[in-house]
Amino acid sequence: IFKKMKNYLNSFKLTNKLAFVVGGNGFIGREVVNVLIGAGAKVIIIDNVKKKEIKNATYEKIDITKLNRLTQNITGLIKKYKVPDCFINCSYPKTKDWSSNSYKKIKIQSFQKNISSHMNSFVWFAKIIADKMKSKKKGSIVQLSSIYGILGQDVSLYKDTDMSESMSYAAIKGGITNSVRSMAAYYGKYNIRVNALCPGGVKDKQDVKFIKRYIKKTPLNRMADPNDIANACLFLLSDASSYITGTTLLVDGGWSCI
Repeated sequence: IFKKMKNYLNSFKLTNKLAFVVGGNGFIGREVVNVLIGAGAKVIIIDNVKKKEIKNATYEKIDITKLNRLTQNITGLIKKYKVPDCFINCSYPKTKDWSSNSYKKIKIQSFQKNISSHMNSFVWFAKIIADKMKSKKKGSIVQLSSIYGILGQDVSLYKDTDMSESMSYAAIKGGITNSVRSMAAYYGKYNIRVNALCPGGVKDKQDVKFIKRYIKKTPLNRMADPNDIANACLFLLSDASSYITGTTLLVDGGWSCI
């Protein structure tokens, strides 16, 4: 007697699951939202900017850089929608002088503000959500980090372009990556998984010289597409990754392997 084969694709489904997507109106965030909706999730977009409406998603305006109001805002969200099953932060808060955050040009005030608005908001938001998930004794949290959260920046890529390395970016993403390991160790006893997704460079109208140099260093010979990141998010948020926590999933086309 043969048992009916298990449908492994069901592990990727998020049917009737509630997902909070911070930065869901962003370049990567919108693809994440679409993938999660396609998997059956009820999606709440948390962003400070509302763009063209995404069908079947609900938008909530919150500025996550206002740290003194963040806990109150999260409590209000949960009172309105309940505790989420899935949480992902793919926002990208930054100051107006972000392009001057290179080691050569950066000012201490800008460094401090970017650390506060980006890294601190990521870590604090995830901590509050994890505390709320304890009541369900289950949950999946994904923090969007970067290959530059685990590797040094290749400054040669920026030669003769208006781009540069970033002191703030390295500190922010490195902090997010290690906070994920710490959270995973602490919240594992509550069956809450916490993982970091570390994309390589995502193609987005960069200087042609930068793109050519970048893909030469990548075994797959291309930059990432937002959909590459979104599909990896689905994996980490779904039960398909039920025994994965505290990891840094590299979605970098092989950049980090050579």
